[in-house]
Amino acid sequence: MPRKGMRSIFFHPTPPSSSTLPSPSSPHHTFTFSDSLMEENILTAESLITKWDYSNTNQIINPLFSGNTRFEAKHYLNAVKGLQSAMQYFVTHDSTSNTLVRAQFLMQLAMKTLQKEFYNILSTNREHLDPESVSNRSSTDRRSSFSVSDYDDEVSDDEKFVVGNQISETERVSMLAMADLKAIADCMINCGYGKECVKVYIVMRKSIVDEALYHLGIERLTFSQIQKMDWEVIELKIKTWLKAVKVAVRTLFHGERILCDDVFAAAGKRIAESCFAEITKEGATSLFTFPDMVAKCKKTPEKMFRTLDLYEAISDHFQQIQSIFSFESTSNVRLQAINSMEKLAEAVKTMLKEFESAIQKDSSKKQVSGGGVHPLTRYVMNYLTFLADYGGILADIVFDMPQSPLPESYYRSPMRSENSSSSSSSSSSSEISEKIAWLILVLLCKLDTKAEFYKDVALSYLFLANNMQYVVVKVRRSNLGFLLGEEWLTNHELKVKEYVNKFVQIGWNKVLSTLPENENSTAEKTVEQVKAIFVKFNAAFDEECKKQTSWIVSDPRLRDEIKALIGSKLVAKYGGFYEKNRVGSGVRYEPEYIESYLGNILYGVVGGDSGSVSSYSYSTTSSSVSSIRP
Repeated sequence: MPRKGMRSIFFHPTPPSSSTLPSPSSPHHTFTFSDSLMEENILTAESLITKWDYSNTNQIINPLFSGNTRFEAKHYLNAVKGLQSAMQYFVTHDSTSNTLVRAQFLMQLAMKTLQKEFYNILSTNREHLDPESVSNRSSTDRRSSFSVSDYDDEVSDDEKFVVGNQISETERVSMLAMADLKAIADCMINCGYGKECVKVYIVMRKSIVDEALYHLGIERLTFSQIQKMDWEVIELKIKTWLKAVKVAVRTLFHGERILCDDVFAAAGKRIAESCFAEITKEGATSLFTFPDMVAKCKKTPEKMFRTLDLYEAISDHFQQIQSIFSFESTSNVRLQAINSMEKLAEAVKTMLKEFESAIQKDSSKKQVSGGGVHPLTRYVMNYLTFLADYGGILADIVFDMPQSPLPESYYRSPMRSENSSSSSSSSSSSEISEKIAWLILVLLCKLDTKAEFYKDVALSYLFLANNMQYVVVKVRRSNLGFLLGEEWLTNHELKVKEYVNKFVQIGWNKVLSTLPENENSTAEKTVEQVKAIFVKFNAAFDEECKKQTSWIVSDPRLRDEIKALIGSKLVAKYGGFYEKNRVGSGVRYEPEYIESYLGNILYGVVGGDSGSVSSYSYSTTSSSVSSIRP
């Protein structure tokens, strides 16, 4: 708020000359001792009020409320109080008195001076009365006894030590300024000039709030403007808003509430409420309208995390929002915050449905070369991993969201199994656990379908093992593990082993079938028969190794386990035949080196016959989500 034009708030009446001042009393009134005391009050007030008459352009006047004149400021306010008493006296005892007219003129002059002083304190102490400085001190930290009467000449040595040594200079100046403002406000309101005082306060403090919000990057945008923006632009504005809301609630609005309550503490709740509402409600409403408008935009899964960020930011600050904007006149701010949370929650539910639908509708028949991890698996699991980080917030949102029933054999919620009479909190956690378990089940069903596209049955099982392993690892290494529980992990780790066993059994059956089924048979084989068996084994082993060099297992631990399993099966069968017939010709591989001969398989070396790598584009993948893929 520019300071230009603030002078229009004040007006400067031309005081009457001494020759035109009215006489002390009317001719029909008998002068009493009480009249004399009241006249003395007026004379005392007149000497001080005329000394600090800002309308007198012939003299340079130092501010009344400053270090050098602080003692006189106290007497000035006491004099105004005495003047008010005199006016009340003459209104009752001699309402036609010229002295009353004279006192009324002095009161108007005093109010103009105090109004000017009030403005000067607000203006010159902007730095010391900024919301951050004010909000950093709780009400218990501020010395409520430190008022206008606590000036240097009357402060005890102990109090000076406290003020001088236990608070910073900035806090000391801030406390003095707040005490001065409070003293002036009390005086003006008690004298019937509260409207003038409040007007200056609102104009000055609203300019500070509006300026602070502007510097925090809060814009007053319309829904039409936001609709026309690209998501990348909206996302940048969300990031700005997330930083701004912390400062706005914890510092800006909190500080203004403290300052209002402090300055107008003696004036009653209504004035403090009116000032605070006028100063903050426009900016605060604008602040909490932005998430509401974002929630109304087109809902796609990639917008989920920023939407949750907005919801979480309001949720985290909601108790403070309720406390700061507790007045009835600021109820719209509270309602706007609640409305934004409700709209954001609905947007999250819609995006979860869209996410599930996108998985189910994925119709790509392209094969991943070597039976590796499918891009859909990477996308979904990375998405769910990030989603699990918002478990607490999601639990608040999805508790009433319809959920397809999960097969009992597939999943049993860890929350429900641990506590059958769970509280609403654990029940909410169970809801999000079941939702995530369902989404993973939808993914696994889709992967089963995609496995059928491989002509080689062994490769289809390797594909399933790779993808299930990726899912398990993602769950175990993230908050998904906490949500889904150890039982879920154990069941799916067993599923990985099942797929691996199927792969080894089918993939290496041709090699194992080249060897005799029963080496304990008493029937002797001829040298030619033994040689033929070794030749068949060598050829089958070489062919399978060559083929599986193009197949891939990206998880090193799983790859080693598979190789060890293949090696153990081969050694178990091949070793017996080798020991009995190693004197024969055609021996190429010694049993103890079988595993080392398997060293090149499952690394995805180009040249296999499993098909080429095809590009894969998941329709809902955004740059923000795809960038988190490993």
